[in-house]
Amino acid sequence: VWGKSMILYHGSNKVVKYPGVRKTKYSQDFYFGFYGLTNEDLAIRWAARYGEKGYLNKYEYVQDENLDNLIFPGMTEEWLDFIVASRNGKGHRYDIVEGPMVDETIYNSIQNFIDGKISRMAFWELVKSQSPVRQISFHSVSALDTLTFMGSWKVKAFKNLFD
Repeated sequence: VWGKSMILYHGSNKVVKYPGVRKTKYSQDFYFGFYGLTNEDLAIRWAARYGEKGYLNKYEYVQDENLDNLIFPGMTEEWLDFIVASRNGKGHRYDIVEGPMVDETIYNSIQNFIDGKISRMAFWELVKSQSPVRQISFHSVSALDTLTFMGSWKVKAFKNLFD
């Protein structure tokens, strides 16, 4: 359903009124881009990792059918291959990529698969009960134009219960 809007969140160490696409030291799930989450609580956790300098940024995202979008409905073979390629530094032509996020419960399995420590079949067995949060990544200026900044809030760091 093109033209549909949704709210996305981005946890950061600063207010991000004008998101950008920057190359960083590490490739991410869907390569270099600006990432938004549909899950506010997880975005707050990401922001809280910066301690007193964490911010939850909120955006309205309006889908645009004129952009080159890639949507993974779930964890599929294509999704896994795309993640592996992206994390190995292989770029892509898409403006926007949407799909499951590699969170801390899936990360080790992905890394072990990339490193050849486990097979594809073992990977799927390890992650079969996971229900990852959806993320949307923006990879072009046109893609970033689909976002409207709605505000930002300072978040508090979570105390480690075992400290």
